[in-house]
Amino acid sequence: MTTNVNRQITLASRPVDYPVESDFNLVEAPIPEPQEGEVLVQAIWLSLDPYMRGRMRDVRSYATPVELDQVMVGGVAGRVIRSRTPALAEGDIVEGPLGWQEYAISDESRLRMVDQGLGPLSTALGVLGMPGMTAYFGFLHVGQPRPGDTVVISAASGAVGQVVGQISKIMGCRTVGIAGSQEKIDYIVNELGFDAGINYKTENLESALMAACPLGVDVYFDNVGGVVSDAVYEQLNVFSRIAVCGQISQYNAEEPEPGPRNLALLVRRQARAEGFLVGQFSNRFEEGRQRIAGWMKDGRIKYKEDVTVGLENAPRAFIGLMQGQNFGKLLIKVSEQ
Repeated sequence: MTTNVNRQITLASRPVDYPVESDFNLVEAPIPEPQEGEVLVQAIWLSLDPYMRGRMRDVRSYATPVELDQVMVGGVAGRVIRSRTPALAEGDIVEGPLGWQEYAISDESRLRMVDQGLGPLSTALGVLGMPGMTAYFGFLHVGQPRPGDTVVISAASGAVGQVVGQISKIMGCRTVGIAGSQEKIDYIVNELGFDAGINYKTENLESALMAACPLGVDVYFDNVGGVVSDAVYEQLNVFSRIAVCGQISQYNAEEPEPGPRNLALLVRRQARAEGFLVGQFSNRFEEGRQRIAGWMKDGRIKYKEDVTVGLENAPRAFIGLMQGQNFGKLLIKVSEQ
């Protein structure tokens, strides 16, 4: 390190509707010194994810909101550059919730060693990180797919959706993805092997779903909620399963749309809808990582990353994420590995 400057992105104000760049501040602080039992980590990759929008609200949720003028939350993969614990050595590559900053202090309990033999370091925040674990456990253990099922995935080209779709094909299911551009539809069908794709911005969802799912829908992996999910619910089969992963269509609304609007369909179809948080499976993450890494080596799982360079560009990239502009797992390259 040639300077003692730690650049950080802090929350300047709580967004109204969609976040704007003035909701964030780029600030400088001294690089902190680790105390006994701690390490100093230099960020290499920063993950940007939809859940962060909820953390910008001052409302009760499953996680504590970010306070004003505090560093934005986020997963980081980086390098230990100073250590005051025997558990980690300088040079170790780790991953943990270190936030939108170039340097961070942590104790070992909040970090995991990254096995770079499983994939490039960036994948520790993507297909082999939280999004991949969300896809693996949410689909297999909440969705409970069976060979021959028809599976529908919203936000299908995103960090979670693209992994769900490929696991669906591995499980022997007919796989239909919903996304918001022809480029994304072409990718999930031609590159990832989905059986069909629906562009919700240009197609009539009801008729497109009927055409793509002639036998109805057995599993719906819901990342978006809203009108997209309304349309999928109409096609549910008896005893179908809905894994509710996210509701990104509602994240920027000051007043959420009225709902749920069609729960009577769950009664008539004897369907099960279950929300989940990936952390409930944390004691099994290594199982998920090893299995996905094996599928990657076999060529049965591919992944796409959307990379922006420079911590200072994180707010603009995050705003684009909220508007559906990202294509694949959104990452900020903070420094060189």
